[in-house]
Amino acid sequence: MYPEPLPTFFPYLSQRFQSLIWACLDADLTKTAVFHAERYFAMDRTNHESRHLYATALLREGQTYSALHLVNGPIDEQCTGCLEIKSRCCTMLGRHRQARDALEATLRDSNYVSSASSSSRISKPFPEEAALRCRSGSTALKGNLTEKASRSFRDALALNPYLWEAFEGLCALGTAPDIDELFPPRPAPTKRLPPEDIPQKSAPVASGAGFFTPDAGNSGNVFRTWKPEMNHPQPFRMVPPPGPRDSIATNDSFYPDNSFQAHRTSRSQPGNLTAIPNVSRPLSSADEAGPATKKLRPTVSQPDVLKAMKSKSSSDDPLKKARARPALSFANIFSSSGRRSQSTTSSRANLLHGKSNTQSTAHVATRRSSRLIGGTTVTSKPTYTSKHTLRDRRTRQTAHSRNRSTESDKDEGALLTGEVAYPPSPPSAALTPRSEVSPSPSTWTSAQEQLAQEEFESEQAEHYLYELVRRFARAARALSLYECKECLDELEQLPHVHQHSCTVIAMVGRAHYEQQDFPSAERAFKTLRKEEPYRLWDMEVYSSLLWQLQRSVELSFLAQELLSINPQSPQAWITIGNLFSLQKERQQALTCFRRAVQLDPTCAYAYTLSGHESIDEDVEKAINFFQTALRADARHYNAWYGLGTCYLRMSKVRLAEYHFRKAGEIHPKNAVLLGCIGMAVERRGNRDEALDLFNSAVSLCPENALVRYRRAKIYIAMRKYYKAVEDLEYLRSATPEESNVVFQLAKAYRLLGNVVKAQQLIAAARDMAPKSMSKIKKLLNTVKDEGGDEMDEG
Repeated sequence: MYPEPLPTFFPYLSQRFQSLIWACLDADLTKTAVFHAERYFAMDRTNHESRHLYATALLREGQTYSALHLVNGPIDEQCTGCLEIKSRCCTMLGRHRQARDALEATLRDSNYVSSASSSSRISKPFPEEAALRCRSGSTALKGNLTEKASRSFRDALALNPYLWEAFEGLCALGTAPDIDELFPPRPAPTKRLPPEDIPQKSAPVASGAGFFTPDAGNSGNVFRTWKPEMNHPQPFRMVPPPGPRDSIATNDSFYPDNSFQAHRTSRSQPGNLTAIPNVSRPLSSADEAGPATKKLRPTVSQPDVLKAMKSKSSSDDPLKKARARPALSFANIFSSSGRRSQSTTSSRANLLHGKSNTQSTAHVATRRSSRLIGGTTVTSKPTYTSKHTLRDRRTRQTAHSRNRSTESDKDEGALLTGEVAYPPSPPSAALTPRSEVSPSPSTWTSAQEQLAQEEFESEQAEHYLYELVRRFARAARALSLYECKECLDELEQLPHVHQHSCTVIAMVGRAHYEQQDFPSAERAFKTLRKEEPYRLWDMEVYSSLLWQLQRSVELSFLAQELLSINPQSPQAWITIGNLFSLQKERQQALTCFRRAVQLDPTCAYAYTLSGHESIDEDVEKAINFFQTALRADARHYNAWYGLGTCYLRMSKVRLAEYHFRKAGEIHPKNAVLLGCIGMAVERRGNRDEALDLFNSAVSLCPENALVRYRRAKIYIAMRKYYKAVEDLEYLRSATPEESNVVFQLAKAYRLLGNVVKAQQLIAAARDMAPKSMSKIKKLLNTVKDEGGDEMDEG
């Protein structure tokens, strides 16, 4: 099977995983770090960074062998980070020689660079509030403060929805709300499209002062390929201040040689705005396709420009007001009235050339405000102005044969030369230029496109991580509520790469185990052991599964392996205790369960197993074990079931029914619990309700032999012999060596009047259980249609 291709946003998702995992490790939330590190490693198993993070998280959690197994691969697949983590694992295991060899191999690498996951890190002295609330909830949970723990976990998830430990705590308490309430759905990210209502960066913006103010957000330079001489102050340009300057203020950064480079006009402008590249044309060419892009005026405060215009109003010609019109149309350029002649333009160019270059800064600013309209930069070379004027004359002669875009270019050319006059009439709609809110595809540069793509992929990574946590949360919540089918359905909807992770496989095994589907659960746990041979989590459930399947050899092998991995783990001693219980050595089993409790006083399962081992010898002692288990975990339904069994043996039917129903509330789809409730109800004398409970249990688990046996007995008590025979025949085909089934089937045939069949079954029962002569005599005394007797409990 080929690995799935990684999504395009995986680099951003990788960075998000790394920051999240390290934040959890710094906050001492190791279980959350293991959860997210496993998600990261499941997506890319060939990535050494994900491997290092997963191994580091397992090492912090105390799963040393599992961490060592990750980094202790073939030599050609190990990197210096793997060897470094291997040395730490070997040191914790007491293998100091192997740790030294790993460190020496690391030091022999000339290209050794410690990775972020294997190098030492300084934790934050004060973790974030969400981590503190999560840890507060964990301590409250262990201290049996359920309300405070639930409130702390909810507050932690409200601050940070990625704290998996907080959600697991809510599941353990049984107070996990609906996922949509705890993790509100988020809309899928959408890519930012080119703006449709942003004004063109190169177009002037009309202001209320009567002249055009250029956009200062992305100003450009008209003469991009022309570099002025630095020893002569340029007209209409502020002289840079003396002294050292940074790269942003130097002329070299604004005027690169023969290149187009984005620049800032001021320090206050954002640095991600780039100038629109334009085609370079020789300045001396008189037949170029259109005017060069104008240089936008540097940002000058509006009051200064107004004052400068007022001061020059007496010396300007009468047509200057035409250049100060706030609205400009193509009719201004093409109208015959009010258009300036060539001689006027040439005289202005000569006058400009005659001006001294040693003008003061204030004079330059005044002249710029009166001569430049729309941010036009005029140089001291008269040849450029005259050629530009000739070019505009040719352009105006062919104006009516050009399209709309050409007219727009000529409008910009007119702005460069200052040839603007009053229009004789309002412009028509067909000749109105594009407004400043019209779409401008040319403003969407490749850099902006790349920035939008990066933002979109970053949002995709965050959305993927959030939805992945929501999907896992749905499955974990369903499993905590013992809605096993819903849990399996949610796990099926996970991405394929995560379905093969160990956490998912363990959840599948537990779901099948709670459904009493032992063969499927066994396959899942075998796969789990193959994927992670040194795993300790969930092994107590696997050992109970092997106990149910009577697999003594597999159970013995599992106990030896777990004990060699970590003799201080409660899972290993629970497995050993189950092995002794399967071999009917109860005292040794109780000793092993007691050892598991010593290693983990909060292990409710060890107390429960101790109670089940003591129930046949000392009921009061078993009750104490079950009650201790409930103090450790109030939602441990197996302890409630054990208490109900104890009270039923003590003939306290009401108490037995109460505890059975409490267990059924926690696990409502357990066929065994429904059968026990039905048995207690039957003891009270309500056979109809008991039969309904038995039918519900059979519908949930048709393969459950105990429930079918109880229903067959109640059928016999209610004189429904044919239905009882149907259930008993099913049980006989499934378990042909069970003597109690044969006895009940013989009784049912005897009551139906089938004496021959009854005699055959009685003979078979005598061979199976020679010591049960009392039952055989009772069967021989049974006549046709005789029912209502108390049935044997065996």
